[in-house]
Amino acid sequence: MCFRLLQNPTRNFVRGYRHYRIKDLSTNNCKPGDKVNVKGWVKSIRKMKGNLFVDVNDGSDPTNFQLVVNKEKHIDTAYGSSIEASGTLVASPKNQFELQVDSLTEIGKCPLAEGFPFYPKKTYPPEYIRNHLHLRSRVSSMCSTFRLRHEATKAFNDYLAKDGFVQIHTPILTSNDCEGAGEAFLVKPSNEKLLKSMMKDGVPVEQAYFDRATFLTVSGQLHLEAMAHGLDKVYTFGPTFRAENCKSNIHLSEFYMLELEEAFMDSLEELADRVEDMVKHVTKCLLEKSAADLRLVRKLTTEQPLEEAFDWTEKPFPRMNYDEAIRVLKANQSKLKSPVDALEGINKEQELFLIDYCRSPVFVCYWPKNIKSFYMRENKQNGQLVDALDLLVPHVGELVGGSVREDNYDRLQHKLPNLELLQWYLDLRKFGGVTTAGFGLGFERYLSWLLNVHNIKDVIPFPRWAHNCVM
Repeated sequence: MCFRLLQNPTRNFVRGYRHYRIKDLSTNNCKPGDKVNVKGWVKSIRKMKGNLFVDVNDGSDPTNFQLVVNKEKHIDTAYGSSIEASGTLVASPKNQFELQVDSLTEIGKCPLAEGFPFYPKKTYPPEYIRNHLHLRSRVSSMCSTFRLRHEATKAFNDYLAKDGFVQIHTPILTSNDCEGAGEAFLVKPSNEKLLKSMMKDGVPVEQAYFDRATFLTVSGQLHLEAMAHGLDKVYTFGPTFRAENCKSNIHLSEFYMLELEEAFMDSLEELADRVEDMVKHVTKCLLEKSAADLRLVRKLTTEQPLEEAFDWTEKPFPRMNYDEAIRVLKANQSKLKSPVDALEGINKEQELFLIDYCRSPVFVCYWPKNIKSFYMRENKQNGQLVDALDLLVPHVGELVGGSVREDNYDRLQHKLPNLELLQWYLDLRKFGGVTTAGFGLGFERYLSWLLNVHNIKDVIPFPRWAHNCVM
């Protein structure tokens, strides 16, 4: 039996005034003369002639909403306080809605002198704002960032759902380190008494609970491959973890990855098409739905108009082979600080140079197999290469890494880093196996690029990195 939940009338109507979120005032056929109730936080106060002008925001829109309070009403409030106001909608001289206030109630005071870190009409550097994580949502640019994060999440999910992908909740606890780089966090109970009661003779403490060493996931890829061998198109979108002693602007200990896997895809060109189409589609959605938030955040670091900054959405991404990329870099060695070595891969400085050289996001394809992971398929024309790609984008460098997966049972058997733990992975090639291809996209890196934010810690609500896990 299904039940229909009834809206609470006291939520929508407050003493004869209809309650609106600020973003809905311009989209719900409101008109001058309507009796309206709003709630939010005071962003600024101006005293002029016989009126008090109060800008309020409830977090639903980048634009503040103006309240006009007649001084004869003897209503007072302060910056940062939470308030509720009721009144009549009127059109301002700029033909925007504002509220002629009948009543205003202060819900929660904000005593600035008692430690509130943000003052009106002041801007603060990201490092300062980052020191007050619990209050970051009170900063307009951070609200815009997190609204955009929400819209981007929705746009990625919508794109994949429309194209028939099934979302898989891959495990956060896993017994394999997909990348094999030794950067995983070990998981074990903190209760020593419990551990001792579970330990068997000669078993290391890290194996006492699960009977094998268990880690926080660094990737859901291997699990997605298992699901693709039956569901065809699958993806996961969730937290991943890397134990790196690094405080750089593009590294976090906990971050979000969008990873997908497609069965029956055996061409790197098809995979590049998928990546390019998805990135462009999602970005166009955000330009359409969240342009005001984009402008608000980007104006802190650039004056470039949105139309110019995102003209790449209408142009094909260049694609170059790894050997071509190395040749370009070597030809321009004098412009680089780091030496170019084909055996060492391409570092961030070199990635950014290639992007500038192409004046566009660029794919680097067909990498040497000795610098890539075991699961990447050996190229059929050149056994020293693998069918792998990286998508490099301005500002952050590598955004996407992907490959066609090794589908040859014998080759994979010899490449597996731990045959005992990954026999199940080998079985995928044994029992009705098909070629699959997939990639991982760093969500925070995408947002950093989109917003022109120079530190990845400022596009995730509660960043974690080496030596820092606040809250």
